[in-house]
Amino acid sequence: MLRAKVNRHARQRLVTLEEFCDVGSASLRHPTSTFLPIARLDSPQHPATPIEGVVCIMRLGIYGGTFDPIHYGHLALAEQCREQCQLDEVWFVPAAHPPHKLGVTISSAQARCEMLEFAIAGHLQFKLSRLELERPGPSFTVTTLEQLHAEDASTELFLLIGADSLQDLPHWREPQRILELATVVAVNRGEAPLPARSVLESQLGPAAARVQIVQMPGLDLAASDLRRRVSCGQSIRYLVPRAVETYIDQRRLYR
Repeated sequence: MLRAKVNRHARQRLVTLEEFCDVGSASLRHPTSTFLPIARLDSPQHPATPIEGVVCIMRLGIYGGTFDPIHYGHLALAEQCREQCQLDEVWFVPAAHPPHKLGVTISSAQARCEMLEFAIAGHLQFKLSRLELERPGPSFTVTTLEQLHAEDASTELFLLIGADSLQDLPHWREPQRILELATVVAVNRGEAPLPARSVLESQLGPAAARVQIVQMPGLDLAASDLRRRVSCGQSIRYLVPRAVETYIDQRRLYR
């Protein structure tokens, strides 16, 4: 009986006969070998009927950020990437010490994690990972990807970022290594322009081919604006999940 390989931060699941037949001859490139058949992971709608000899590759989306607070823009981005990139799971990875926000006051790790847990409750393919919170020092993306790759090299990693972050990617720590470890999924939220492919290629070389673009409806939401609204006594109803709104109110965050 073959189980899907996933690392210690996620649960193991069975590959089912029905799912394997459903995807037929679809295939993907394993980073270290030949083309392998895709077998989607199990779901509540499919009973576990494992197949002998089927290789299952975990397609894992990694979505980092401060999530202070998490809002519907974050959730919509994650869901669009999950669907369009056929990801098995998306992990929300709150940063402990964002390198670009050193010295900036952010909410406690506990508060941000609890808001995340409320926001993603009920979505079986959304998970919270405390990987960066458990690691000392600045939360560099390349370090996170290296750690995940070391734990299970068979997992195919997808780094989810906004289109605005794509412009900064060449200036991140070890951008070439990031693109070796993961496919970068840049989400164009509405009409914001994307950097030209030629610009990315000039800055990143052939690794720029590892950048994938996902389109999603424009949602003009920013955590900084939500914090400002709360501090001014304005409503954030329908901008964040109701449970997150209630949590912020009860804990008197951002006041």
